[in-house]
Amino acid sequence: MAQKKSWSDLTPTQRKLVAAAGIVEVALTAWCARDLKRRPSDQVRGPKLLWVPALSVQPVGPIAYLVLGRKG
Repeated sequence: MAQKKSWSDLTPTQRKLVAAAGIVEVALTAWCARDLKRRPSDQVRGPKLLWVPALSVQPVGPIAYLVLGRKG
């Protein structure tokens, strides 16, 4: 089994990639949460209250909301 790398074991390029991915993930989740809050219920597939916890499942939740959760 491969041993986990610590932050200090990563190269500077790998650190930048991890940081960039984290920023994209947070931004995407925030954008989806804002969209969900502003979008009328009749334009969301399923109950809006069920999409809120789904957005916390990274990175699947926000992508699922964009692909499956929004109508129109």
